[in-house]
Amino acid sequence: PLAFMRGRTLNDAFIILDEAQNTTPEQMKMFLTRLGYNSKAVVTGDITQIDLPDKQLSGLLEAKRILTDIDDITFVTFSKRDVVRHRLVMQIIQAYEEKDRKTVN
Repeated sequence: PLAFMRGRTLNDAFIILDEAQNTTPEQMKMFLTRLGYNSKAVVTGDITQIDLPDKQLSGLLEAKRILTDIDDITFVTFSKRDVVRHRLVMQIIQAYEEKDRKTVN
């Protein structure tokens, strides 16, 4: 858990932070600054599934905004075409995206 990361340095490690859309900016910063020598980190998350209370800013969204121009940091964004679950899942995602577009307009 992120609670046990404080004060640690992760050397010689491959670290995965999953469901990162639900980290706070402070938690994300803490995680990213634990990276030690000879280590790599992968951060995954779905920005359409943020469950933070009171519309709190997602650490994943903030990290993408402020770290995009740093060499050796890469962001990969998947689309509905990358869904590998049941074929209906892509259609469900499309239906929700259409609903969201209508709500905004």
